[in-house]
Parts: sequence; C-alpha cells; structure tokens
Amino acid sequence: MLFRQLFDLETWTYTYLIADLKTQEAILVDSVLEQVERDLKLLNELGLKLKYCLETHIHADHITGTGKLREMTGCEGIVPENAQANCANRYIKDGEILKVGDIEIKAIETNGHTDSHMAYLVNNTHVLTGDALFIRGCGRTDFQGGDAGTLYDRVTQKLFTLPDETFVYPAHDYKGQTVSTIGEEKRFNPRFVGKNRVSFVTFMDNLDLPDPKKIMEAVPANQLCGKVASAIN
Repeated sequence: MLFRQLFDLETWTYTYLIADLKTQEAILVDSVLEQVERDLKLLNELGLKLKYCLETHIHADHITGTGKLREMTGCEGIVPENAQANCANRYIKDGEILKVGDIEIKAIETNGHTDSHMAYLVNNTHVLTGDALFIRGCGRTDFQGGDAGTLYDRVTQKLFTLPDETFVYPAHDYKGQTVSTIGEEKRFNPRFVGKNRVSFVTFMDNLDLPDPKKIMEAVPANQLCGKVASAIN
C-alpha cells in the first residue's frame, strides 16, 4: 500500500493519497482545490489512476478539489451519507467498505463536528479521522448541525475502541503534528482525558471560536463538489 500525507499550508489541511501498487488504483481523501495541480503531478509521476475522491465531510475551511479532479481524471466523487452534495457520484454509509485494488477502506460514522461525517479505517491499520479527532484535540461542534454530545459518543465509542496501535491521521493540524495513535489520544488528548460526556459538552459549548475564514464560500462550493459561485453564475 502506498500512503502519502499531503499538506495545504493556507488552510492547514491534510489530503491523503492511498494507492494499491499492483493495480495502480488510487484514492484522494479531502482534496483541496488549490492543490489539484500538485496532486495530479504526483499521480502522474507515480503512474497512478485516480479512482475516487472521498470526503470526510462538507468542509467549511477550504474548497474541495473533487469537481476539478473529476473533470480531469474521470474519478468518482464520494461523500458521507446525508451530506448535502447532490453533485456527488455516490454516498458512503456507516460500515460500508470501499475497495481500491486490494486495499479496504471502511467508513465509520463519526457525526458531531457536522451532522454528516465519516472517519475511514484503511486496512485496519490507519484511521483517517477527519475533523472528529485531531492530534491532541477535536473539531468544533457549533455549526453545520454539529453536536458536542454526539461527537463525544462517536469518538469514545467508535474511535477509541479501535486497537491502540491504530495510526491516527486527522484532516487538519495547526501545530505541525503529522500522526498519532489511538492509544496516545486515549491517554493524552486533553479534550477527552478526565472528561465525561457532560463536562465535554460544557467545554465545547463555551469555546467561543470565530467562524472559519472561508465558511461563506467554502460550504456552498463544497455542496457543489468544489464549484465556486462566481464560476457558475
């Protein structure tokens, strides 16, 4: 399995390239519009065929590259079940397994940051946690149908029950961290350690964070698989 973590500095977003080296089939998870040329160059250099562009959720802080990549490669755009994105080729459900060659990617419903969110367990060794679980943190829960209690339940019941050695790869990091493990996050993540559901909800409800800078353009664009309003008017 080829596994690459790619970074967009402006939005602190990680995009993941996963490929089966035997079939040369590849998938990109949480692509960024401004990084499409970078991603295509890497795919071409490695001789890979992009089969899927997969989203963990409808992002509020960057515009997806799915639409552009789909036009240029013929890949399928896939979003979580119930996501408001009628442009998607298909929707992935909790427990569904997506195959890329011999690689199995299992969807794990992890709502709470938004009301439609998936983590993806890759070959039972790597989990792409989106904005549900960060390295020593977690995503906010105060917009896009987010709910702190739901997030607490999903992280503690669905992610923290994975084997401790499972590698954790989030959709963002703001401190230069690249990878963790489930065991580390259970022991050291300050959002969860020493908290129960009630105290977690109280903490999250009082974060008082500013809106993401791109929320007004990113959410509607991502509901159209990356088409910005100015380009379709």
